[in-house]
Amino acid sequence: MSASITVSAALAKSGLVPFEARIILAHVLERDRAWLIAHTDAMVTGAQAAIFDTLTRGRHNGEPVAYLIGRREFFGLDLEITQDVLIPRPETELLVELALERIDEHDAAKVLDLGTGSGAIGLAIAQHRPQVRVLGIDISPPAIALARRNAARLRIANVEFLQSDWFDVVPREAFALIVSNPPYVTDLDPHLREGDLRFEPSPALKGGPDGLRAIRVIAARAREYLAAKGWLLVEHGYDQAERVQELLRESGFGDVESRRDLAGILRVTIGRMA
Repeated sequence: MSASITVSAALAKSGLVPFEARIILAHVLERDRAWLIAHTDAMVTGAQAAIFDTLTRGRHNGEPVAYLIGRREFFGLDLEITQDVLIPRPETELLVELALERIDEHDAAKVLDLGTGSGAIGLAIAQHRPQVRVLGIDISPPAIALARRNAARLRIANVEFLQSDWFDVVPREAFALIVSNPPYVTDLDPHLREGDLRFEPSPALKGGPDGLRAIRVIAARAREYLAAKGWLLVEHGYDQAERVQELLRESGFGDVESRRDLAGILRVTIGRMA
């Protein structure tokens, strides 16, 4: 059994960068990070210290913090996260922002979220536009179960989730928006063997030899499910904007453009039904 230790000593002993150490210790103590900063002399019990040590070792072995604590914040939502889904990333918040810009606060629109994973994108849209109906789709049954748990815990009722291989079981409704953060990493990308990506589900990352396999399917079929003047918004890789624009134009979309994330990378391409 580990000995009791102060908060400050536990953080120092962890050997992690302070930000990550605080996230993990706050999780163990069931406190927030602000509390840790204000209570550096508070005691961590031996049992708590043992749990913290185990999670710390996991992080030193490269395991993502989100998987270790089972949580990740996205667009202000506290999401449950498991190894069945990708970890929501800050750059994906751009996709939500662009979607919200295109939904009037009083418009009872329908939104389709393809490849929903934890439900992050669909839930964020549903929370900020409570009058819309959001349908989240994923091929993975564990992902759908997780998204449903997140919706229930967050009490977001204007969203539902269905298992489907892209559009296969999507009802032929007139969606005002289709949003997607699909797999777009090339199959042989060396980054797949580095950092957090080593631990994330490869089917949610790999997009074929050029990374565009899923985006081709989405671009080709989205028009069948969009309302007149409806929007398609797709996240993609740092070097894929030009090709994704071409795919949307080839599929008959107008007003095609790409938007940059906070790092200045062209991250999301949008198009509108002509």
